[in-house]
Amino acid sequence: MSGHDRHSHDAPSQHKNNHQQDHQQHNDHQQHQNHQQQDHQQPHHFTPTHQQHGHFDLAAAALDEMHEAGFNPEFGPGVPEQVAAIVQKLSTLKPEPGVEDLRALGWSSIDNDTSKDLDQIEVADRVPGGILLRVAIGDVAAAVDQGSPIDKHAQDQTQTIYTAVKNFPMLPLELSTGVTSLNENGDRLAVMMSFTVGPEGEMLNEKVSRAIVRNRAQLAYSRVGPWLEKTAAGVVDNDPMSLRSDSAREHDEAQLDSGTLPTNWLLDQLKLQDEAAQALHAARVKNGALEFHKSEADPVVVDGKVIDVQEAIQNRAMNLIEDLMVAANGVMARTLRKGGRSGLQRVVVVPKRWDRIVSLAKEHGYDLPEIPDSVALNNVLTDLRAKDPDHYPDVAVSVIKLMGPGEYLLMKPDDDPTGHFGLAARDYTHSTAPNRRFPDVVTQRVLHAMMTGAPAPYSDTDLAAIAIHCNDADKKLRKIERDMQKRVAAVAMSSRIGEVFPGVVTGASVKGVYVRVIRPPFEGRVVQGSDGLDVGDKVNVKLIHTDPARAFIDFALAGRRAIFRTPTPLT
Repeated sequence: MSGHDRHSHDAPSQHKNNHQQDHQQHNDHQQHQNHQQQDHQQPHHFTPTHQQHGHFDLAAAALDEMHEAGFNPEFGPGVPEQVAAIVQKLSTLKPEPGVEDLRALGWSSIDNDTSKDLDQIEVADRVPGGILLRVAIGDVAAAVDQGSPIDKHAQDQTQTIYTAVKNFPMLPLELSTGVTSLNENGDRLAVMMSFTVGPEGEMLNEKVSRAIVRNRAQLAYSRVGPWLEKTAAGVVDNDPMSLRSDSAREHDEAQLDSGTLPTNWLLDQLKLQDEAAQALHAARVKNGALEFHKSEADPVVVDGKVIDVQEAIQNRAMNLIEDLMVAANGVMARTLRKGGRSGLQRVVVVPKRWDRIVSLAKEHGYDLPEIPDSVALNNVLTDLRAKDPDHYPDVAVSVIKLMGPGEYLLMKPDDDPTGHFGLAARDYTHSTAPNRRFPDVVTQRVLHAMMTGAPAPYSDTDLAAIAIHCNDADKKLRKIERDMQKRVAAVAMSSRIGEVFPGVVTGASVKGVYVRVIRPPFEGRVVQGSDGLDVGDKVNVKLIHTDPARAFIDFALAGRRAIFRTPTPLT
């Protein structure tokens, strides 16, 4: 899977370490008392088995977190039988009426090195008037019947949850990493969004259809990103095999199955896709999409033990996938609207704390309007990143937190769309990750019914209820991911007690003040000296305590940090 539309403003990132989230302030330490008392008691769901031979069992803690939040990640009765039937059904694929056979095209995927649940593949062609892009998404709805045991489990859990040390798949692995995953050299059913990108990034000739596809190259962000950067700088590197992911190499070290494609088809494809993505991105930014160049925590695991956290930074390949997926999700939303079908929209409303964002900009020498304006905000972020890269991460983290979380809403065809502030998108849905997000499966079912003229699979009441359930589950799952990120960091940072780190305040309420350290990226609560701190304040904090059992990382304020450089205000 790629990390598109899961984090901050639904953009890609290292979601499998995760990352991913639509942000909200931390509120999970209601019972967090003064740690000077040294009276910690582990929550009742953590047993002594979590601490063995001086090693805290993070995987067991993750499972307990899921259970405590009311999730049942174990698949129930009827699932094995259903899996066997689906695998048998999809063992051989033949084109059906309305399903185009596009297996001969130069499809490829870009994802994390270890990803095995691949939701999408892409292919591009230069055509009169621009670049034709096809984005194919694994057709999970064609495999999993509505109301079946697997579907009920997916609806209950709503998404795959990634906890750095243990993943809880929404779908059985035989599907999500098997017959519904767009694996290299496998024939798969897909839903396809196609559109032409014009010279100014405009999207033309939008269409959604069904196809049989074949992924010819399973590539990795970590390899494609640097290659794109080198290529853009004029450096020639004609080794496509070096771009394949670790997961692809695990099952096949042989040459890529290029079929009848020309010799340098893959490298030419990546250049063309990058060209289209750059045009799409420029158009989105012009319309007010926010750009966040952010880093995330990537745990370093040796012999099954977390020994450190390191910085993982978004690169050009991740940006490419983000821009293509945002475009594809827009095509799907507009197609359903034009077809007169209700669905689920993904929205980020106007930031609730715009006044604080204005104040942060003012501290750095910029003036923002009193009325929320994403174009103006992005201009500030872009200028600040260029002129003051040392302090840009502080501001970016703060703005992300102040943006507020994304959510699902019922999308009726005649409604005025709520819109997605961070993406500057009027029509936006989730449709590009059905192996790991239930709303995407819902979207596919709505599409199938529209294509065949069948009655809607869900009533508006059903869709509204699904949206509410997914939003509620998302809050719980974000907390699990945050807690597990803290547990991982607590284990990794336990040897660095007493060190002072620069950070930025990311949460400030009656429930506590939280600070995110930029390098290495981890977050904790200020338990000494937090009075008067607010989101966006730059501080130095001393690490004074870690407790992986309770997901606690405690700081003492060691002083505020000044803004050392003030860029020239934008005019």
